[in-house]
Amino acid sequence: MNAANRQLSKQRLRLWLRMLSAQREVEGYLREKLRAEHDSTLPRFDVMSALDRYRDGLRMSDLSAKLKVSNGNVTGIVERLAGEGLVERAVVDGDRRAMLVRLTPEGIQRFAEMAAAHETWVDEKLSDFTAAELDTLIKLLDRLGDHHE
Repeated sequence: MNAANRQLSKQRLRLWLRMLSAQREVEGYLREKLRAEHDSTLPRFDVMSALDRYRDGLRMSDLSAKLKVSNGNVTGIVERLAGEGLVERAVVDGDRRAMLVRLTPEGIQRFAEMAAAHETWVDEKLSDFTAAELDTLIKLLDRLGDHHE
């Protein structure tokens, strides 16, 4: 590797470390706000968010796949949410081993409150960026993967 390529490699590494640091900062802020203001956790928020997008419900395996976590991780969260009356579970027709999970009306309402607060917190945390800077960042980060809205 020549000197120019080594320098570019180091610069990419610095970018990666800055991206990780920024992600950790925002995520830590969101975790604390969810805990303090909604007595919730980010994983619970993520589960409820997925279920909010799929109002007819998701199989536990599909929920785990969408969140990119193990079934075991999701099972504990779903059990606690069910105990609080925020989600309901039902056996899938034709497959007694599969469980369908969906938000209850109370869960929908609670998630809407958390989602509105979450949007406000993200807005506050990223408020130093102009619209043009946000567009640029989004376009650049989209080039890293296949995320397109």
